[in-house]
Amino acid sequence: MIYMKKIGKEIIKLKDVFKYYRMGETIVKAVDGINISIKEGDFVAIMGPSGSGKSTSMNLVGSLDMPTKGRISLGGGDISELEESDLAQIRGKKIGFIFQSFNLIPNLSVKENVMLPMMFQGVEREEREEVAERLLEKVDLGNRGEHYPNQISGGEQQRVAIARALANDPEVILADEPTGNLDTKTGEKVMDFLKQLNKEGKTIIMVTHEPELAEAYAQKVYWLKDGKVEKITKKKNGFNLEKEERRLFGKKKRK
Repeated sequence: MIYMKKIGKEIIKLKDVFKYYRMGETIVKAVDGINISIKEGDFVAIMGPSGSGKSTSMNLVGSLDMPTKGRISLGGGDISELEESDLAQIRGKKIGFIFQSFNLIPNLSVKENVMLPMMFQGVEREEREEVAERLLEKVDLGNRGEHYPNQISGGEQQRVAIARALANDPEVILADEPTGNLDTKTGEKVMDFLKQLNKEGKTIIMVTHEPELAEAYAQKVYWLKDGKVEKITKKKNGFNLEKEERRLFGKKKRK
């Protein structure tokens, strides 16, 4: 499967999106009217403190959840009112997910974990094995295919998760705190993989609370606070994310 990079076309759009939850008699406004636009080839970070709505926004961007009101477009089509079965097919083809906790299936081998998304798309076993082996080579784990998740390190597990996210050659990679459970050196290696994927044409959306990651890798940052987009910063204009974080969220300067 060969991916040809397209430039400038809008691939994901959230327009006036709200997501409310009821907790007893209280209505929680997890997302309170956000607008997000992501183009093919972007490397975007969604940032904010705990409770800002970034996890809910991630679920909405990745079509893992549907809005209370508002429109979500994926690849030009409105997905806001689709049935879950249709959503699952769209997600499987267009979006690859990388989670902080890896979410590998423990009783499947590394190669079988990478093969799994292709099975849900009806890919024949021979092709699934071929693609999985190639992707494991891509993330420098070609010799780990027959191991199980508990037999490899955390950094290796995250690289397996990256390979799995690429299994169906999606247009978008959605990474939720991709270095959250990793040491600094291993986290840098994982981020370098994501940076390379972006250079190859993949759209990367990273949810993080770490300004250093966003400043080093993202071209655009959506700052969330209290369920709203407080500010959008673009790298081409120059920004210091730690300074922005302190200004927007009142955080003290790091020592």
